[in-house]
Order: sequence, then C-alpha cells, then structure tokens
Amino acid sequence: MPENPATVGPYRCGRGEPLLVIAGPCVIEDEALTVSIAKRLGEIAASLSVPLIFKASFDKANRTSIDSYRGPGLERGLEILRKAGQASGLPVTTDLHEPQQAAPLAEVCAMLQVPAFLARQTDLLTAAAKTGRTVNVKKGQFLAPWDMKHVVGKLESGGCQNVLLCERGTFFGYGRLVNDMRAIPQMQALGVPVVFDATHSVQQPGGLGAATGGDRAMIEPLARAAIAVGADALFFETHPAPDEALSDGPNMVPLDQFEDLLRRLLAVRRTVEELR
Repeated sequence: MPENPATVGPYRCGRGEPLLVIAGPCVIEDEALTVSIAKRLGEIAASLSVPLIFKASFDKANRTSIDSYRGPGLERGLEILRKAGQASGLPVTTDLHEPQQAAPLAEVCAMLQVPAFLARQTDLLTAAAKTGRTVNVKKGQFLAPWDMKHVVGKLESGGCQNVLLCERGTFFGYGRLVNDMRAIPQMQALGVPVVFDATHSVQQPGGLGAATGGDRAMIEPLARAAIAVGADALFFETHPAPDEALSDGPNMVPLDQFEDLLRRLLAVRRTVEELR
C-alpha cells in the first residue's frame, strides 16, 4: 500500500512533504520554563523554515518510581500547553493516557500522541480517533512493525483520517533498546507516514535504578540513519538543562544545541531527497 500524507495541524507529513519535527521537553515542569522552550523552538522553526510541533506531557503516567515527578495534571497542563502554543505560534501535542482525556486534549492539541506501552489499547485508540485530530502512535517496544497494521485498523475504524506511526526502539534484553531501521519502511508500507523518535530510542529502561537512563550521544547518529531510510518526521525531547530535568534528562538534547543539530539533519535530508 503506498504511503498517504497526513495533515497535522497546518502541516502535511509524508512522502514528498518537508521533514516534520516534533520537539519539546519530556514533561511540563512549570509554566515559565515550558513557554520559554516553546518560544525558542518557534524561533528555530522560523529560522530553518521547518514545520515544528511543540510537545510536552502533562502527565508521565509510566514513570519508573512512585516517587518520580509526573507533571501538573490535565487541567493545569492544558492551560500551560495553550499558552505555549500562543506564545510560540506552534501547534502542540501531548500524550494521551486514558479515553476520557481525548476530548479535552483535542480542544488544545493539533495531534494526540499515544505512548508506546499503550499502543494496543483499543478503547484509547478509538477515543482518540473520534476527536478528529491527527493521532501519532508510538510502536510498542514489544511489537513487530507489521503488527502496527492493527493499530491503524482500529484508528481508521473510529474515523481517524490522519494517522502517524512512530518507531522508538525495541526491547533487546533488560535495560536496553535497539532500533531496527527496517521498521520505518515496513510501517510506511501500511499506508501511513512514520516518525522516528530519536530521543526515546536511546533510553536505558531502569538504567538509573529508580529512573530511566540513556545515552544522548547516540541521538544524532540514529536520527541520521532514520533520515537515510526515509523517515517522514523526527521526534526529539529537548531542555535547557537536561541534567537538571525532572524526567528523561539523559535522553534529551540540550536546547542550545538543538538548532545546529537540526541544521545538520536537514542537510542529510536534502541529500536523501536528491537521490530519490
């Protein structure tokens, strides 16, 4: 099945369209920080002429430890996301964890994101589909790429016309993820654009004992590889001080390095496009 472009807010994503970027901090820590990151990403998007969606989670419902920071919650989180979008001029997205959250999220977000651990949850997918928003589903670390056809089928049965799938690594023993880059064209063959999550792919689940570790040095090499095999979009988490972040710090790109990183990746993308 040929890949069909998806509409994501004001953008188009898919074969023949510009590389879409999804970026932002892992979790909403406070309003001022979240808005400032969004504004900086808006400036970068304008400078590089790249379509960018701002991402931040209002709740990290699958943190390793009960003591880990989760976020401000739905109501306050949506208020902050709305302000971040207004201040930056960027469309926003966030994670959806429960079916009843879908409708309020759709009032603020251009796209709803389904976390990898929840990729098979039928009620969650159908609730997301009914909002009419674009839905980006991260491939479960435990799923084969071709099994995502059932995810697409659930969304389409609920009326979703704009579906993205996301590669974010596969379990390889305990505490380690690997990327099989064949997953990108294999999921594109399901007829939908594919996102590559360059930051969650370098996670080391449980690597810090009570928290997830990671190796941010591997973000750029993996992103380059994903572009080379034809990824339609890239996902990054970024923060001004990752080592002080309240979630996923080891996996995040320092914000002051993000523009140069994107510039290099866009150069790779241009080369790939010339060879097609």
